[in-house]
Amino acid sequence: MRRLVVSEFVTADGVMEGPGMDASAPRDGWAFQFNRGEDGDRFKLDELMASDALLLGRVTYEGFAAAWPGRTDEQGFADRFNGMPKYVVSSTLREPLEWNNSHLLNGDIVEEVRKLKQQDGGDIMVNGSARLVQTLAANDLVDVYRLMVFPIILGAGKRLFADTPRAMPLRLVQAEPVGQEGVLTVVYERAW
Repeated sequence: MRRLVVSEFVTADGVMEGPGMDASAPRDGWAFQFNRGEDGDRFKLDELMASDALLLGRVTYEGFAAAWPGRTDEQGFADRFNGMPKYVVSSTLREPLEWNNSHLLNGDIVEEVRKLKQQDGGDIMVNGSARLVQTLAANDLVDVYRLMVFPIILGAGKRLFADTPRAMPLRLVQAEPVGQEGVLTVVYERAW
């Protein structure tokens, strides 16, 4: 059975919206104010290499599909990101999707994700996709949270965790500072 891994950039107050240049976010570009260093880059590369599929909401997919195709790098991050299967949750997009190896999921998303998790393979990674992540968490589908916490309080924006139908205990697996500016990597697994 595959693990579903939620990988997010978040602020100290839990905001996940607008880490990059996103004009629709109330306060965007906050993640680029900090240098996460080589250890932070390795954290992101390691999680990607352990994954063999992406699960994305429509908004995140559209942003990634506009930014990633055609990119290259020496570490192989771009090749891996562009080449892996991408499952996109949307009720408005239609196939064929423009980004290489992208597949549309619609209908009962909870059931579709359960089917994906039952397949053989590596981790399924979710980036961004706030509403999707909240749905997955509320339905006990998230196995691991890999967070890069940035030392800034925004006070506004979409938060990683919304109201949930019940408490969701987590077990801390790792917590390490990266870079020289107070960025923290944190890994939690489900404890229930």
